Formats: sequence, structure tokens, C-alpha cells
Amino acid sequence: MNGITAIVSRNLLNFVRDRTRLVFSLLMSLFFLFIFSFVMKGASAGIAQPMNYLITGVIIMTVFQQALNNSTEILNDLASGYMKEIIVSPIARWQISIGQVLSSSIIAVSQGLIVFAAGLFMGLRLDFLACVEMVGIMAVTGLTFGSLGLFLATLARNSSAFQILTSVVVMPLTFLSGAYIPTTVMPKFLSVIVWLNPLTYVTSVFRYVTMGMERLPVADLVKNGVAFDILGFVVTPVMGFFLIIAIGLAFFVLCVAKFNSADFSTVKVFRRRH
Repeated sequence: MNGITAIVSRNLLNFVRDRTRLVFSLLMSLFFLFIFSFVMKGASAGIAQPMNYLITGVIIMTVFQQALNNSTEILNDLASGYMKEIIVSPIARWQISIGQVLSSSIIAVSQGLIVFAAGLFMGLRLDFLACVEMVGIMAVTGLTFGSLGLFLATLARNSSAFQILTSVVVMPLTFLSGAYIPTTVMPKFLSVIVWLNPLTYVTSVFRYVTMGMERLPVADLVKNGVAFDILGFVVTPVMGFFLIIAIGLAFFVLCVAKFNSADFSTVKVFRRRH
């Protein structure tokens, strides 16, 4: 466990020290927060609690994207040769992979909380219980997509390939999840992709909690795009949440197994000339 703690502490310290990365990642989220809470207010006509609807979409997207993108840290370690030094140390590989996932999740949730705090000044209103549930969902999201990010990073093993892989993953998952564009207004031929998108269910349960939809009947949940009628079978937000947990566990096992068996000896190391 000391190895996991050391990896987490080191990655968190590196993130805090990297001011450019920290500032620009937050600026991008705050930019989207401004756009979708002010400029696009007219597009939310007919949506109950439009501010909650738009702001929560930006928050969950921040957690998702940061959890996925923070896996580039391991690629930097590979390129610098630092990761090879860790691998030959007494720390077990599974501890390294778990430390990477946990640090990515903590960073992602922290940034989501910062955007949440900004949202409070822009009209977001939640009770205490909803805030606690929201943090829990953000944590599950961070762990799920942090695991996916490490799996893709281990698979790619270089920054260029990883950027291509994440672009292929991030773009469709983001815009077909209902975070920015309600799934209820999307063309019918995209329904299958929406249903297969794990981020769809993250977004739905996040809005289900933050918008206080617990007492709404199933028909209204489907109408509001937080439950999904899949060929007569309705996937409720709670069912979707357990589905995300299952997906997260699957990717967690996969990323740990892949990292344990990966051969990093062929990775080119770049060293600075003095």
C-alpha cells in the first residue's frame, strides 16, 4: 500500500506544480460553463431547471475528460525513463497501476468540484444530500474513465497514438451522451450509439440526482432523457449507475492486467542534453 500512496502523492504533486496544465484545464471547463449557462439559455426552452441541466452537464464532462486525459502522465514517465526506474523498484506493478488510476480520479473529481463551486455562483442549486450523491457519482466516473485512460495509455505507449485513441473515444462519447445536447432531440438512427455509450448513463444519473427527479414516474424520466426505453425495456438512472460500476470494474481489471503484462523495454526514452 505504501507504493500506491507514493505514486498518488507524486502524481498529485506534479499536477499542482504544473501551473499551465492546471490553469488551462480549468479555463476550458469554465469556458464551456459560461457558454452553456448563458449564451445557450435559449436552447434550453422547455427544460425544467435549465441552469442545473446545463451546468451539471459541464461538471460531469469535466470529470470524464480529466480522468481520461490525466493518463498522459504515465506516457511522460515512459518517455523520460522514470517509469522504467519505478518498474525495476520493489513496488509491484499492480500498485503502480492502481496508484495511477487513483491519482487520475482524485484530480478529475477535484476539478469537477471547482467547476461545481463556480456553478453555484451562476445559478446551480442543490441540497446537501444531492451534493453528497453528486460527489459519489463523480468518484465512480473518475475511477471508471481513469481506468479506461490507463488501459488506452498502456495500449498506445506513446503520446501521439494516445491522443488519436482518446480523440476517437472522447468526441463521440461526449456529444452523444446528452451532456450538452439532450438525447431526446437526437436523430433516431443515433439511438443505438447513445444506448451503448457508457457516458450516457453517467450523465443521466448525475442529472437524476442533481435535478431531484427521484419522485418522477418512469414515463417522465424517459421523456426528460434520464431513462431510456430500449426496445421496450426501460433503463432507469439507478440501473444505469450500477451498469457504470460494472463497466468501471471491468476496465479496472483490464488496465491492471494490461499494465502488468506490458513490455516497456521497447519504449524510446528521451533524455535532456546537459
